[in-house]
Amino acid sequence: MAVETWLTVLKCSKKTALIHDGKRKVHYLFTDGKEMAEEYDVNTDELLVRKWRHKHTLGAHEQWQVEVGEPFTVGSLESEIKENNSNPLFMRKDTKTNFQWRIRNLPYPKDVFSVCVEPSERCVIVKTTNKKYYKKFIIADLDRNQLPLSCDALSFTHVNNTLIISYKKPKEILTLELELLKELKKMKGSSEGDVDCKTQ
Repeated sequence: MAVETWLTVLKCSKKTALIHDGKRKVHYLFTDGKEMAEEYDVNTDELLVRKWRHKHTLGAHEQWQVEVGEPFTVGSLESEIKENNSNPLFMRKDTKTNFQWRIRNLPYPKDVFSVCVEPSERCVIVKTTNKKYYKKFIIADLDRNQLPLSCDALSFTHVNNTLIISYKKPKEILTLELELLKELKKMKGSSEGDVDCKTQ
């Protein structure tokens, strides 16, 4: 089963954990050299950040790519370069039961927006009838676990110039997240430094 496969990949990766500023920070190093870093709220267990880094063919590291959380974290080079404040800003911020994306700076009424699943391309498409905005994005968690996309799981709302798109997490994902959280809580994350997780 695909979900077990991804969970196995996570369990077999080399993990280090650190608890700092009310966050559980976990770093994964996979056998193919990819790295993933996650941050969870210690009190709510909510995933705050997930980012990925790949190696170039020559061995140098690429920039971190943010999957969940603010697009550029403070202190990164990119944060020095400010985008135009009126440009739409796309980010993912999940809840316990939903994958959720926010697109800020979209000052159009809700009925202008169309949000739908495109199963053949395995993506979500956002567009406006006034042709002012168009966006395609994948749901990486569903791809990693080879799960189908469902139109019924998708909903959206529009408040304060922000389009909020929600996709109800399938039960396989909820189960996987619970399993992973159990694994992470077994790790002896300290406040002083990184601690290796011994995987079975």
